[in-house]
Amino acid sequence: MPVFNYKGRTVKGESVEGLLEAKDAEAVAAQLMRQNVTPVSIEASLKTEKSKGLLSKDLKNLLGMNTVSVEELILFCRQMYALTKSGVPILRAIRGMSESSSSEVLKEALDDIAGQLEGGYALSAALNSYPNIFSPLFVSLIHVGENTGQLDSAFLKLSTYFVREHETKKRIKQAMRYPLLVIGFIGVALVILNIFVIPKFMQLFSTLGADLPLPTKFLIASSSLFVNYWPHMLVTILVIYFAIRHYLKTEKGRYSWDQKKIKMPIIGSIVERSILARFSHSFAIVLRAGVPMTSGLSLVADAVDNTYMKAKIVGMRAAIEGGESLLRVAISSTLFTPLVLQMISVGEETGRVDELLEEVGEYYEREVDYDLSTLTAKIEPILIVVVAAMVLVLALGVFLPMWDMASAFQGKK
Repeated sequence: MPVFNYKGRTVKGESVEGLLEAKDAEAVAAQLMRQNVTPVSIEASLKTEKSKGLLSKDLKNLLGMNTVSVEELILFCRQMYALTKSGVPILRAIRGMSESSSSEVLKEALDDIAGQLEGGYALSAALNSYPNIFSPLFVSLIHVGENTGQLDSAFLKLSTYFVREHETKKRIKQAMRYPLLVIGFIGVALVILNIFVIPKFMQLFSTLGADLPLPTKFLIASSSLFVNYWPHMLVTILVIYFAIRHYLKTEKGRYSWDQKKIKMPIIGSIVERSILARFSHSFAIVLRAGVPMTSGLSLVADAVDNTYMKAKIVGMRAAIEGGESLLRVAISSTLFTPLVLQMISVGEETGRVDELLEEVGEYYEREVDYDLSTLTAKIEPILIVVVAAMVLVLALGVFLPMWDMASAFQGKK
């Protein structure tokens, strides 16, 4: 948000001036009036130290550095739960969290949030000015907690949600570590073979003066490509990387990739069930907090972090607004298995949709855990075939000419 220089007068007639961050001059005026300051002049500031800080913040956003880790959010929510449950005033709690925070990004955000609280803003409104840290789901639950007097419960729900998210991501990373290491070593081996090993054999094979076998020609062509055209290959790889990255930032590209992710062989089902587990747990949390079902679906659609699944969930919300039941829209979405649909049906009949959705989330988490435990066993044969094919081509390419040389040498004898 832009920064404004302001000048004003207090109720005692004293002149005051300073800097405020807001979306426009009217917001600055409203904030000053809440502080019993009558604005005299408000001007956009571009050359102040504060604006320099904002420029650095924009740069951090561009580089993906202006974010807070899940572990820091878990710690923040747990500590805020303890403070609010103990009756500590919210402004004092935010100030204390800012002083004890080890994250510079979170500390800066909390300092600004504390300033907004002093200016009369609600906590949820202040948190909403930092969407890169606090998601719409986070802000909505805090808003509900403020209005119902259960702010401590909102922070507890959020800490539980983030812990579950962190554990799921950690399990996925652990399962993918071995395949990624193998693929990385294969890539390194290809580079070393093509640049350092195969050229040595090329010098030997050039003395034969005869037609070389197809595997040997392939190895020589591959090595020549790496040795003679590596700058072009590097530039091509970088161009492709940034082109794909730019495409994925477009609405069409992101939607296409998110749709293909859940349909990929082997890992597609894991991604889909992980998203459905997140959807179920998030939806259960917002319903339990008292958020209306249609509003809850809008929040959960943003929380799933998949535009294809988001479109499905938004479609469910539109159908419910049209008078359909949750069970009917769940069936028409084709997202859920018959067992899950049965659980949703029971939840609607008994008025315990939030509890049954929690069980649905746990069901999908168990499915994800099982798929992750067998992921290595599924990928390992593919990796073995790839390594075997590399070894076969290398062996044939190197040894076939040697056998020809040996045969020619024996024939001369």
